[in-house]
Amino acid sequence: MKTYLVTGGAGFIGSNYIHYLLGKYKDVNVVNLDKLTYAGNLDNLKQVENDPRYKFVKGDICDEKLVNELMADADVVVNFAAESHVDRSIGSPDDFIKTDNFGAFTLLEAARRTHIDRFVQISTDEVYGSIDNGSFVETDPLMPSSPYSASKTGADRIAFSYFVTYGVPVLITRCSNNYGPFHYPEKLIPLFVTNAIEDKDMPIYGDGLNVRDWIYVEDHCDGIDFVLRNGELGEVYNIGGGNEKTNLEITDYVLKKLDKPDSLKIFVKDRPGHDRRYAIDCSRLKKMGWKPNYDFEAAMDKTIQWYVENVEWWKKIKSGEYMEYYKNQYNK
Repeated sequence: MKTYLVTGGAGFIGSNYIHYLLGKYKDVNVVNLDKLTYAGNLDNLKQVENDPRYKFVKGDICDEKLVNELMADADVVVNFAAESHVDRSIGSPDDFIKTDNFGAFTLLEAARRTHIDRFVQISTDEVYGSIDNGSFVETDPLMPSSPYSASKTGADRIAFSYFVTYGVPVLITRCSNNYGPFHYPEKLIPLFVTNAIEDKDMPIYGDGLNVRDWIYVEDHCDGIDFVLRNGELGEVYNIGGGNEKTNLEITDYVLKKLDKPDSLKIFVKDRPGHDRRYAIDCSRLKKMGWKPNYDFEAAMDKTIQWYVENVEWWKKIKSGEYMEYYKNQYNK
């Protein structure tokens, strides 16, 4: 039995990855280390909380003693733990630097003193910065624009340095925007879907023409698993869905699917340093034999339906502290 130490496993992508692992493989144990900050939610893992192969540990990846204890029994480490909302990073960049950089450092320090098989650092396409034409390949320069993307860039490069300097078996993945179930409703798709369900305004930054490539979260999890089993140590792999959409296109799709009026769309002041377009070239993984399984529209419909059927999950979140943040962030 291989033991996976999954950090940040109560968050959106981390929890989906745990579901993916336990669903696909019988011979794995999963230890989920999560601090349970505002976006960490154990409701995401209710379906597996009684699985004997799963264990939850509440704790901080910056806690050296705890990390050392858990790392001693791990075969594979997948580090999802990060502060991840760009807007929040503009207001509180210190939280991002501490968690994303010092947390990654603490994990890597523990990893170099053990004999783990693989350490996967989950990065993001935002480390490349914005691009008007074409797509970024893995060897392109990194030009992050926000405190969030800069902190993720730091963790990305710290991980690489531990491969080069200490021989830690590091793999790095850089993924495009995810969507799917359990997505915290401050991000574009879950915010707009849940607001539309409640007939509330859908606040669009600037002109709404910022472009992102979207990938269904299960495809991202599958891509991580593929890299773990087939990737070359010390290398970086882009994981994207090949679905470039403007924020307006996403908004219109949600409105049409839920049969809601255009009047819910409002345009608000753009945020500082808002990148215009992210685009990554995923040909490297495709040449190795991986590609997404989900069609964009089918996966979007599945995602929207999940929020329709799981109102209790997201209403519990939106009725709390997030609503104050939401009001301040999108104050007209």
